[in-house]
Amino acid sequence: MDILDLFYKGGPAMWPMLVLSILSLSVIFERLWFWLRIFSQEKQIVDRVLDAAHDDWQVAGDIARQASDQPVGRFLYAPLHLAKSDTETFRLALESTAEDELAGMRRGEKLLEAVIALAPLLGLLGTVLGLIHSLRSIRIGDLGTESTAGVTTGIGESLISTATGLIVAIISLAFYRLFQGFVVNQVKVFRKAGNELELLYRQSPPDFSNTTSPIVRENFTPPRKQGKSRFSAPPQPPNTPE
Repeated sequence: MDILDLFYKGGPAMWPMLVLSILSLSVIFERLWFWLRIFSQEKQIVDRVLDAAHDDWQVAGDIARQASDQPVGRFLYAPLHLAKSDTETFRLALESTAEDELAGMRRGEKLLEAVIALAPLLGLLGTVLGLIHSLRSIRIGDLGTESTAGVTTGIGESLISTATGLIVAIISLAFYRLFQGFVVNQVKVFRKAGNELELLYRQSPPDFSNTTSPIVRENFTPPRKQGKSRFSAPPQPPNTPE
């Protein structure tokens, strides 16, 4: 008995389950590729940015900007491209970017949740419809005779949809839990990298008086009216005639 034969014997409920399985597989393969790219480059990006931040914040910002196609690269670049003057701004940039990136990492979870919930129910519906169809042909006088063999076969075939729904739900649930574990691990990675970067900033903050920095010039537009900064030089008294 081939797969196509089983599919047709499963009844009308097999068609919506086919759609659910295709959606589930598309999300699974897309997320696997997404996480493979992250795990293959993430540690290298974090190490390079942190090593560069020990010596030159501008170089660290350039490295993070070049890795902005990765979530951790965007996370580390968020505070480095700002003209910051205190640690509070630095931390807020890290926290807000981390929330956005972690939310993007959960993409597809809602679809997998829907498949996990709907697939077993559709399978059960297909079984119930198959049982109704099989039991309709049973007559009291045929019980115990060979004429009921076809009914028994029909009942067995109606269970195909239940088995299919359970298989689709189990596979979807396994990858759903796997992807959730990856997101939890990313929370730890972001927290560790952000804490180390903030610690370096507290120990040796960059000199923002250098306005020729490409990071500041490219991404920051000063407001029209600025207050006094603790990094700016004190105002010089006007020249008075002798």
